[in-house]
Amino acid sequence: MSTDPKPIPLPVTAVTCLEDRAHVERSTVLDLVAGVQRLRLGPVSALAVDRTLHAEVAADPDPTAEPAHAHAQPPTVLDVRLVRDWTPRGPLPSADDDSDLRLRVHALVEEQVTLEQRRDRLRTRLDLLGRLASDVLREIAEGTGHGESERPRWARELDRVDEERDEHGERLRTVESRLSAVTTELGACRRAMELAEEEPAELVGHVELTVEAAVAGPATLRLGHLTSCALWRPAYRATLDGASLTLETEATVWQRTGEDWSDVKLTLSTARSAQATEPPRLGEDRLTLKDRSAAERRTVDVELREEEIGSLGPVPVLGLPGVDDGGEARVLRSPAPVSVPGDGRAHRVPLSVFTTAAHREYACSPELSPLVTQVVRFDNLSGHALLAGPVDLVRDGGFGGRGTLEFTAPGAPVELAFGSRDDYRVVRRAEETRDTTGITQRTVVTRTVQLYLSRFSGPGKQGDRVVALRERIPVSEVAAVEVRLRAEACSPAPDGVDAEGIVRWDVALPPGGRRKVTLVYELSASSKVTGL
Repeated sequence: MSTDPKPIPLPVTAVTCLEDRAHVERSTVLDLVAGVQRLRLGPVSALAVDRTLHAEVAADPDPTAEPAHAHAQPPTVLDVRLVRDWTPRGPLPSADDDSDLRLRVHALVEEQVTLEQRRDRLRTRLDLLGRLASDVLREIAEGTGHGESERPRWARELDRVDEERDEHGERLRTVESRLSAVTTELGACRRAMELAEEEPAELVGHVELTVEAAVAGPATLRLGHLTSCALWRPAYRATLDGASLTLETEATVWQRTGEDWSDVKLTLSTARSAQATEPPRLGEDRLTLKDRSAAERRTVDVELREEEIGSLGPVPVLGLPGVDDGGEARVLRSPAPVSVPGDGRAHRVPLSVFTTAAHREYACSPELSPLVTQVVRFDNLSGHALLAGPVDLVRDGGFGGRGTLEFTAPGAPVELAFGSRDDYRVVRRAEETRDTTGITQRTVVTRTVQLYLSRFSGPGKQGDRVVALRERIPVSEVAAVEVRLRAEACSPAPDGVDAEGIVRWDVALPPGGRRKVTLVYELSASSKVTGL
């Protein structure tokens, strides 16, 4: 049984992109003959994982087939394997078709050889002149010892030798400088030629399929495998236009698998196939009881702690996922076939888009930041969960910055900040007083927070603008500590206080206006409380 050396094309038809890899599906129509045969298909990516290779062959129904062949056994896959080999470098171009870069390299090589020869001749000439100078000096020493004196001739010979040595030394330095520059340029040209014209050997994979068919005829082959060097991440674009907001959900896909994905059905999943599925080991957790001491019975130890408030929408939903995918695999599909080149660059694939009414407000939490931020709230009407990712903010037809979108369930409210306003300034001052009553020995801590809000507007600005100020007061979890908001001392009275202790004012500011907001609350604790 032989294999046809000419491979059968096996294009990519569907891709499921995971967190750090991709599952590639391929399909083609085979013209099978009766019996056992071996087929060579491809080329395919050499990064395909061998143990995930799976092939299925289904015979195409033929209405003109004989009744005896209509109920024949379908084709059977006996073996499928991935074979990799190196493709050699392509042939070099002929001399008539040489590029400018190759001609430049040839000219630099010739100039380099000429300069090396000239350098060798100059070095030989300088060596001979050095020997001639040594002979003249030796002759002067011997003549002086014998009482002979030929000072004019000796001076003339020494001057001629020194003049020639200086001349040839300068020429040698010029040649060596030019040779160094030519060598550097030649190295750069050769590196550029290697990158531009000489293709390195490439590792290419082919699929060898052994199949058995009872009757000859066409059959559809479906082959799937995992491959590395492919990943995706969610991305968004929010466009604010008046009272409406348009949110576009996109997927940023990178892949360098060695082949392009052309017009494929793209599916995006958050499944993590690389993580182990074994349950965690259970360790012993011993609980012991002990009697409290007399000092512990007399005191109640409390402390202040920070807790993040999580909002899940107006109606609580059981099992609502949290950050990322909430431990549940999410699947998104591209509505149309896409093409992703295998260049390793980021390519954005549109997934969904919706337009909804948006509620805009200017909000500020002075305890966290003195900036007044424009906040937009809307509901997730995309029909799928919005995964956490970056979002491009577009406002008034221009790019306004980049923010972060947290995980949002379908139908849940979304909150986006469209940047701070430069025409507002908020100053916060806090004071605290502590007092002890004489009869009950209760400790009373009074805290006063003063907020100064200013709006700077240019000439011609009209109309008030409402700014939502938020401050917080502690929430007690023990009966020994009481927190009371002194509404009569607050100026103005708060517009609302929620169960989490967030106090809110809706302050209307005209152009150039200033307002002062005062918050006063008390913490009252019995004499048994410590740590307050």
